[in-house]
Amino acid sequence: MITVENVSKSFWSRTGNVVALDGVSLEVAAGAALGVVGPQGAGKSTLARCISLQERPDAGIVRLDGLNTATLDTRSLRATRRQIGVVTADAQLFRQRTAAGNIALPLEQSGVDGPQRRARVGRLLDLIGLTDKAAAYPEDLTVGQRRRIAVARALVGEPGLLLADDPTAGLDADGTAGVLAVLDRARAELGVTLLVTTQDSSVVRRICDDIALLDAGRLVEHGNLFELLHDPESRAVKELLPVIDATPSVGQDRIADIVLIGFAAVGALLPEAASRFGVQVSVLGGGLTRLGETPVARFRIGLRGERSDSALAWIGDRGGIVHQPLAGPQGVVAA
Repeated sequence: MITVENVSKSFWSRTGNVVALDGVSLEVAAGAALGVVGPQGAGKSTLARCISLQERPDAGIVRLDGLNTATLDTRSLRATRRQIGVVTADAQLFRQRTAAGNIALPLEQSGVDGPQRRARVGRLLDLIGLTDKAAAYPEDLTVGQRRRIAVARALVGEPGLLLADDPTAGLDADGTAGVLAVLDRARAELGVTLLVTTQDSSVVRRICDDIALLDAGRLVEHGNLFELLHDPESRAVKELLPVIDATPSVGQDRIADIVLIGFAAVGALLPEAASRFGVQVSVLGGGLTRLGETPVARFRIGLRGERSDSALAWIGDRGGIVHQPLAGPQGVVAA
């Protein structure tokens, strides 16, 4: 469990004091995957450095499994840092070392013996899908492959927490997919708690359970992705789900925004509602995406027929998230 309690951090720059974090509080459950999202300068990397104990906050507390890290002496701080794996977008590999040699370096520095090093490095090469590149040098690898090697190096010490600061920055689609697959496998197979900072909301959609939205050093929103779907005003939902760009429509008895979760709901709920209640259902805007492996639709729909209200209620009873209908009879906006 990671607990961040009212953490603030400021830096001095040429323009004066810059507040990077302003009273941020959040929790990350053991084994969870949290995506910290926000624009450049939002404070994401500063939060990552505070949690990974590379920076001390000016105020507030970071707790790791209940341990108040502010109370640690220098020796204890070093030992605690070894329980945290960190990978960044600018992580560099040593050109004179092979892929396996780069992964093994932290173990060599810690005095781990040869057989243990080889076994652990072999397992991680398999996890990142680069066993066949063990003897390759960085210059012979793609940027995405080098980034995966950097993730493996961060994992080789068997940390309980893996912190990935903007891990897909500068990667093409294939490189991004490879890195995200590795992070997801690390969590599933090694049991690490995962914290990812990114400007790209698609990263959160693909591998995270929870989201923390930062803006100008403040925590705007924090919660479970699927729970936040129920809030029509959620900024995270607006970041993660398709934009509703609906064209004006007349002649509808009801217009409503809905969210459908799961294969059955996305594929069948609207046609079944239309058939069951004898109404015409039209999709006016929105689209489909996925949260992890789960399909999620966000639509604006129009309904025509005497039982339109009953159809909307039935969709809600079957797990659809129906926000307040936007229009009354014949497309007249409801009061």
